[in-house]
Amino acid sequence: MPRPAPDEERRPRPISAVLPELRRGRGLTQYDLAERLHAASGNVSITREEVSRWERGKRIPGPYWRAWLGRVLDTPQQELEQAAAIARRTRRGG
Repeated sequence: MPRPAPDEERRPRPISAVLPELRRGRGLTQYDLAERLHAASGNVSITREEVSRWERGKRIPGPYWRAWLGRVLDTPQQELEQAAAIARRTRRGG
């Protein structure tokens, strides 16, 4: 996979773009990520399908899942919060 240009790396991106990059960068499949989220949180409601919805931009993970995503993907919470805010603004057309 080609690396983004330097200006693309700095440009804020929606969570649907950030999550698959973080996941793949750690060598995880959507199934793996769902399993790790389940193991870490103890919440059985997370599925590969939900991870797919987040990555396709069909849903935005809420604060609860963003906190767990930050832990499981070893990513600063602020990065995920910013990406979620961008996704919300994009949805509203703003």
